[in-house]
Amino acid sequence: MKTIKHLPLFLFFFLSILFVSQGKTTADPPKESITDEAHKYLYVAVPGIRNYLGYGGHGLLVFDMEDNHRFVKRIPTKGFMKNGKPSNVKGIAVSTTLNSLYISTLEGLQRIDLETEELVWEKTYEGGADRMSISPDGKIMYMPSLEKDFWNVVDCETGELIQKIDVVQRAHNTVYGPSGKKVYMGDIASPLLHVAETENHTVVQKIGPFSNGIRPFTVNSKETLAFVNVDDLLGFEVGDLKTGEVTAQVIVEGWDKGPVRRHGNPSHGVGLTPDESEVWVCDGHNMRMHIFSAEPPYQQLTTIPLQDMPGWITFSLDGKYAYPSSGEVIDVASREILLLLKDEHHNYVASEKMIEVHMQGGKVVKAGDQFGIGRK
Repeated sequence: MKTIKHLPLFLFFFLSILFVSQGKTTADPPKESITDEAHKYLYVAVPGIRNYLGYGGHGLLVFDMEDNHRFVKRIPTKGFMKNGKPSNVKGIAVSTTLNSLYISTLEGLQRIDLETEELVWEKTYEGGADRMSISPDGKIMYMPSLEKDFWNVVDCETGELIQKIDVVQRAHNTVYGPSGKKVYMGDIASPLLHVAETENHTVVQKIGPFSNGIRPFTVNSKETLAFVNVDDLLGFEVGDLKTGEVTAQVIVEGWDKGPVRRHGNPSHGVGLTPDESEVWVCDGHNMRMHIFSAEPPYQQLTTIPLQDMPGWITFSLDGKYAYPSSGEVIDVASREILLLLKDEHHNYVASEKMIEVHMQGGKVVKAGDQFGIGRK
């Protein structure tokens, strides 16, 4: 009888504590910039599809990868403007060494300190700027001109020009090899994938010829294979980075080519899952992501419908999530679309320029890449 008499009082105190605890969680969100343990975030630069502000506005949007990709904050990115609008973002990259994130636009390059979230410097370059790539040690950047006939090699700390590398006519996409010894450079006007060595910043090899001009591409972790989109192909081709030969052309079956709203190419966007088991290929006309095995005969496995035209694909470092530029977050294992990225105004966010960043105490401890490169 004594126990029953005191039970309601016990329940009262228990429920009171539970209520206060839940209320505090809602009222006091975690301070993401000063976490004691490394935390995973997705940084998305907008406007990352041309200069269209309807895909997330203007700025650097941060999403919490460990909390259902919840919107965390918008970091203002002041600076380059074109015709009264924010300039098109062309690329995004991170230097863990310098604790900095870099955004290239049509005109130039911005360096942002990831602890203070302030602009460190902003520079313009001869010929403009396109989608760049940073060395594994975070010190050197290869940045293509805006479809001119050269690449600029840039010091990541100062933004100063180190060297200029001539190609053919339309410099575009760039992948700094995981080894740090080579950089792979795609010239749209050439069927050859240019390879530079990073000791003297000179072209030492040309892979191909592929069947047409080089569009987006990626490489495996051993830098033995390149998976390449080319003009007028719905699918991809495979290049042997050791022999220089093209070993396969893989065409998407069951889907027709048709007009696309951007990029002028049936497939603009190709990526390897980090475990290098699959190749994911964009299909602009049909608004699909096609998935293939990453070993011969490159079997076509499935297709995923998307809400908008995809022009890019990248993955989380652990291989759990796929991020097409149309804004979906896809579970790689189940192929399920988990959610659509949304900003603070509940508007859908889409961008071809996004990167994973692990922050700890205001410092970058690890970063992904805007390209879906192999990490096996």
